[in-house]
Amino acid sequence: MADNTTSFQAAAYSAQGTARDSVALPGDVFDGVVNMPVMHQAVKAYLANQRQGNAATKIRKYVTGGNQKPWKQKGTGRARQGSTRAPHWVGGGTVFGPIPRSYAEYVPRQVRALARRSAFSARARENAVYVIDRFDYDAPKTSRLAELVAKLGVADQKVLILTDGAKPNVFLSGRNLPTVHVMPYSDVSTYHILWSDVVLIESSAIGQSMEPLNEARTEKPSARKTVAKTAAPAKKAAAKKAPAKKAAAKKAAKPAAKKAAKPAAKKAAKKKGK
Repeated sequence: MADNTTSFQAAAYSAQGTARDSVALPGDVFDGVVNMPVMHQAVKAYLANQRQGNAATKIRKYVTGGNQKPWKQKGTGRARQGSTRAPHWVGGGTVFGPIPRSYAEYVPRQVRALARRSAFSARARENAVYVIDRFDYDAPKTSRLAELVAKLGVADQKVLILTDGAKPNVFLSGRNLPTVHVMPYSDVSTYHILWSDVVLIESSAIGQSMEPLNEARTEKPSARKTVAKTAAPAKKAAAKKAPAKKAAAKKAAKPAAKKAAKPAAKKAAKKKGK
């Protein structure tokens, strides 16, 4: 039997965005088969499972009021009515309205796996799968992840980053980027792959061992730090000027106090002489 699988090569980069040799994608996941109906079923089930199903309306027995007959049965000339909460009255109950229910859809495990492989193969056919050697973040740094996306030329596209296991620092680095979504490779679904335009996969997640390059990190000083540095000398200069102003004010106040004290002393002497 002939093998219909297709092998794919993906461009590889370092965590700083430096190009490296291309990497072969595993054939058991990227087999080249794209099954559209299965992907549609998986995405539809994923979106349905996100619904809470809390929509609810009140039928006539749950609406407050309406216990008394609006008018007597006969003699008024109007149509007979039994309650002001009947469905045809304003403020009455709702007929066949939504009630809380579950929208959950179940998709077999093998069908989900097929849809996931199809989504990966679809992105690989578009050359939209990149391999990153290693995401090794000591602390969350949004600017660092934004620089990587910009160097790859996908800053204006929706980017899905798949890490080898849970990496909180990488997740927090991409949380504030509206077009970047970070999640573990094992948790990715068909919906997330098809949502993205570009998929970045950590090499160890697909069984590739790529040693990271020894690259020096050049971090730009943040705007807050530069503003703080420029504001510090200004504060020091203002602090130096303040004592000088106080001393000048004291010197100016002494002659004025002396001038004001002389007439007061003369007046006191005159009073004593009298």
